[in-house]
Amino acid sequence: MNRPQDHLARAGLELPPHPPGPAGAYRSATLDRGLLFTSGQVPLADGQLLAQGKVGQEVEPGVAALCAQAAALNALAAAAEVIDLAEARGCVSLRVFVAGTPAFTDYVSVADGASRVIAAAFPDAGLPVRTAVGVVSLPLDAPVEVELILTLDDAR
Repeated sequence: MNRPQDHLARAGLELPPHPPGPAGAYRSATLDRGLLFTSGQVPLADGQLLAQGKVGQEVEPGVAALCAQAAALNALAAAAEVIDLAEARGCVSLRVFVAGTPAFTDYVSVADGASRVIAAAFPDAGLPVRTAVGVVSLPLDAPVEVELILTLDDAR
């Protein structure tokens, strides 16, 4: 069976061994009627943000795209704590929140960092629907936050 982790490895990516836990009173991921929902994940690695601040000011767009990639990997790792990712048919929805300056509008290129992770993890599923929006701020002053919805092979 081709696991998403194997597909990611072929793309030079890997899930973090321990995804960031909730920073408040919520779950990182939950399963309901064949869909797995993740909460928003920021680009934390070993408890530290990969970058901090606004895209277009403290954070360059290319760095923000790498942050979106890391946040998407964290979201998949959170999902993997609830299910075996091999049970997932793919990602049906991807939301990317970008904390940018008022002048920054290239949310698409930042969100593509997360989309590339999903495309690598689920190469046969096609791309999900995606929302990429600019926001004033994000938790911990993160430049990017990613959440996703996976669909499973069976309707548990």
